Amino acid sequence: MNQNSIFLSVLLQIMLVIALYIYLAIAKSRASHRGEVDEDRRALFDDAWPESVLKINNCIRNQFEVPVLFYVLITVLWSLGAVNIFVHVVSWLFVATRIVHAYIHTGSNYVPLRRGVFSIGILILLVLTIFAVVALFSD
Repeated sequence: MNQNSIFLSVLLQIMLVIALYIYLAIAKSRASHRGEVDEDRRALFDDAWPESVLKINNCIRNQFEVPVLFYVLITVLWSLGAVNIFVHVVSWLFVATRIVHAYIHTGSNYVPLRRGVFSIGILILLVLTIFAVVALFSD
């Protein structure tokens, strides 16, 4: 198995963030054209924007929290030469939880469902962390 292919899941996570930024730009443009933006406050205050924009903006912020741990873990596992089929499957599952989380966050934003998907992602990171610790001390 090619160790470097693990970075495909990382690249998909990065593409998710880029897609969210594009979605945010579109949502901001629409809100501005509809007159839903407090122009005096928009430069410094999030509350100047309508809820539809805030949901996307908050989702983007969230992509720079837990996913950063994912990036580090994948890099650690790769540097240890510990990438195998298990790590591939689990890393893709993590990215899938982030996509579903973003879909919920920018859509219905139903917090109990969003929290459940988030929790699954955290558990996946815990599994990857334990796997990395075992790999670190197995040599």
